[in-house]
Amino acid sequence: MTNRNLLFVLSDEMEAIDVTGPMTVFDWANRLLAPGRSRPAYRLRTASPGGRPVKASGGLVLAAQSPLAEEPAPDTVVIPGAPSDPEVAAWLKGNASEIRRVVAVYEGVFTLAAAGLLDGRRTVAHWRLAPAVARSFPAVRVDSEPIHAGDGQVWTSAGMTSGIDVALDLVETDHGPDLALEVARQLVVFLRRTHNQRQISTQLRLAAARRGELRRILEWVVDHPGEDLTVETLAWRAALSPRQFTRAFTAETGLSPGRFVAQVRLQAACRRLVEHPQDSLEQVARSVGFSSAEVMRRAFRRAYGIAPSAYRKANLPRAR
Repeated sequence: MTNRNLLFVLSDEMEAIDVTGPMTVFDWANRLLAPGRSRPAYRLRTASPGGRPVKASGGLVLAAQSPLAEEPAPDTVVIPGAPSDPEVAAWLKGNASEIRRVVAVYEGVFTLAAAGLLDGRRTVAHWRLAPAVARSFPAVRVDSEPIHAGDGQVWTSAGMTSGIDVALDLVETDHGPDLALEVARQLVVFLRRTHNQRQISTQLRLAAARRGELRRILEWVVDHPGEDLTVETLAWRAALSPRQFTRAFTAETGLSPGRFVAQVRLQAACRRLVEHPQDSLEQVARSVGFSSAEVMRRAFRRAYGIAPSAYRKANLPRAR
């Protein structure tokens, strides 16, 4: 197997989890691959501008192993969420042609964009940061919906825990799905998220609803995905006309009623596929409101890029 050098670039004010989360994923991959290997699959290193210690979120101080300027181009480099540093951007720009993969977590997208590595690429940014990225770097194709995405040599993620998702995807790319799933189990990351999963879940949209009658409707939809959830039915429950209901619903949640219902049903299907492994795909589909297994399969592929059967297989616990 190939031994890969991974460099984590430390910067002041960075989010500590953007380094510790992905690094733990690769460290566990090393442990699980250890039998029979004389060298680790992933050689993990840290560097910072000038080699100085950095002060991360929460006051945590981290010591770098070397000055960034002295580091040769690694196989993979991870840029955590931190204010953009011109020295880091310059190092990236100068070494980009020799680096196989570049990963940005959270605010790390600003550093990659400053280095010119995101021009013309699909770039995932945290929903709060996306407008600023788009304004500052018009050549970047910003997407604030998914949790992460890869485009060529560059991977970007919304941030925080999504850095763990990117790392798991890279382990899967390098060593296959079985190892990635075993690492996820070791970290107790239940139901590892796909790159197409949305940053803002239906539960978060529910919590954001301020009007009491709409919140009750949202809660009812989440608890009853298999019921009749047409706009007319939901509007009747809210004692509003369909037009009034649609306008109020969209203003509160940022989604049309139809899109919200579709997301609820998909997330309910994800849970049921794993919690009820004895159920057929047809039974799962109808229990959460899809008219057939084929309709659910098409919705799954559009949203997550995989079939329901593949999702179930990847997330069911293996027999010991």
